[in-house]
Amino acid sequence: MKKEDLRIVIGADHGGYHLKNALLDYMLRMGYEVVDVGAFNDEPSDYPDFARMVAEKILNGEALRGVLICGSGVGASIAANKFRNIRASVCHDTYSARQGVEDDNMNVLCLGARVVGEALAKDILKAFLCAEFKNRERYNRRLQKIKEIEDETGQSNT
Repeated sequence: MKKEDLRIVIGADHGGYHLKNALLDYMLRMGYEVVDVGAFNDEPSDYPDFARMVAEKILNGEALRGVLICGSGVGASIAANKFRNIRASVCHDTYSARQGVEDDNMNVLCLGARVVGEALAKDILKAFLCAEFKNRERYNRRLQKIKEIEDETGQSNT
């Protein structure tokens, strides 16, 4: 997928505020269109609020992928996965970020600002953004099973 076709939404709580700003600047310099939903300062805030905003931008078509950052990445991932058709995962290495998109059609990358440094976060983000879903039968079958679980339980894909 071309950069100009890939609008990204990014959000972070106070724990991820500084890393969010660095990654936002990095994506803009790489030529991506980015929607920033906050936080806009490092005052205490709640990661579920930003998970909601990122998920809603993806679900309403304003962005194709999202990035969520909190202290560990875990809370943001849990909250984002409560939304149907959001496939969010914490990735603290480039392999998982790439493979998560290629095999699992991951559409939200979650990072822990207290876990990874800025340089590694940029490498992980690049792997996520440059990856494309392989769209093979076995991957689609697995995604369909996740959808069935969502439909049966009334829950999102956690």
